[in-house]
Amino acid sequence: MRTFFAFVLATLLAVPGTAAAQDVYKIGAIFSITGPGSSLGIPERDTAAMLETEINARGGIKGPDGKARPVKIVIYDDASDETKAVLAAKKLIDEDKVVAIVGTTLSGTSLAILDTVQKAEVPLVSCAAAAKIVEPAAERKWVFKTPQSDALIVGALVDHLKAKGLTTVGWLNVDYAFGQLGWLAFEKAAQKAGLTIVANEKFGQKDVDITAQLTRVKVANPQAVIIWSIPPSASIATKNFADLGLKMPLFQSHGVGNKRYIDLAGPGANGVVFPAGKLLVAEHLTDQDPQKPVLLAYAKDFEAKFGPRNTFGGHAWDAVKLVAAAIEKAGADRARVRAALEQTKNFVGITGVFDFSPTEHNGLDRRAVTMIQIVDGQWRPAR
Repeated sequence: MRTFFAFVLATLLAVPGTAAAQDVYKIGAIFSITGPGSSLGIPERDTAAMLETEINARGGIKGPDGKARPVKIVIYDDASDETKAVLAAKKLIDEDKVVAIVGTTLSGTSLAILDTVQKAEVPLVSCAAAAKIVEPAAERKWVFKTPQSDALIVGALVDHLKAKGLTTVGWLNVDYAFGQLGWLAFEKAAQKAGLTIVANEKFGQKDVDITAQLTRVKVANPQAVIIWSIPPSASIATKNFADLGLKMPLFQSHGVGNKRYIDLAGPGANGVVFPAGKLLVAEHLTDQDPQKPVLLAYAKDFEAKFGPRNTFGGHAWDAVKLVAAAIEKAGADRARVRAALEQTKNFVGITGVFDFSPTEHNGLDRRAVTMIQIVDGQWRPAR
């Protein structure tokens, strides 16, 4: 009889698509805690750990069986490296038997693990920006993401440029997935809006000087300059921009939505304008904005433990909360968790209000983007 029950239990634990029946819900997480993406990955890790503590302090996650179980977020550092990200994803799936994965931090590492998670049929909620991560949704059945997609961010930026009468632009991007895909989105939007790109330059994510590229942009004499990267290269480019004495408006991407960018760029960051989520300027929102109380609560909790808020920690907050909500409905069954994610509607998060569907695995609209300006080292709504 004991042998029979042992066989039944082993069979249940081996059911494909179901994380092992445990007294804990395991969620995997892959972040760039070291390497070039660490200024993004560290706050994502901190946020995930903070949420694990908060969820468990409330008794855990109550699944569809009515039983509350603690959550364990298993976090690995991919060191901003695509190969390490793949290895981490495989370990989470094969050894840790997680229900779902949140992360990675960077577009390149998220794209690198798509094949792994899709073949294993494990839900992934990425914290990276590239639209290609979730598009087309028919080919990304198991993949969702929380940051705004390139087209959404670029659309807000282009509208701002037009409103300011800035029609000639010099462009520079990091020669990495985030920058490359940002360029494709901007080029398309600029053509449609009638903007003229008079310079197009690239730089490496580990470059320590971008003066040569900026000098060529200066010669082209654009009305505005756009730099598409993340710290530290985005900060280096900003310092070089100031050192060259360039006076035209400088715009950055949503990749600079953290204090690290300002600290590294120094006074050169003042005046920089960039499109991002509302978290950085939450206090300036109207009381009618449904995100305001969520944003202020997260900012208060995060800043009490880790220091200044940033949009990247917010991406992880959204990812973990979305997965936790799906587990409440679906338990540890991966396929049911995926289905629950896809059915998510009106989820008020840090990045925006999410409405997923079978054809939309990012689920955000223009409400998720605002223009922000750095004034005296502080974030303010752009004028």
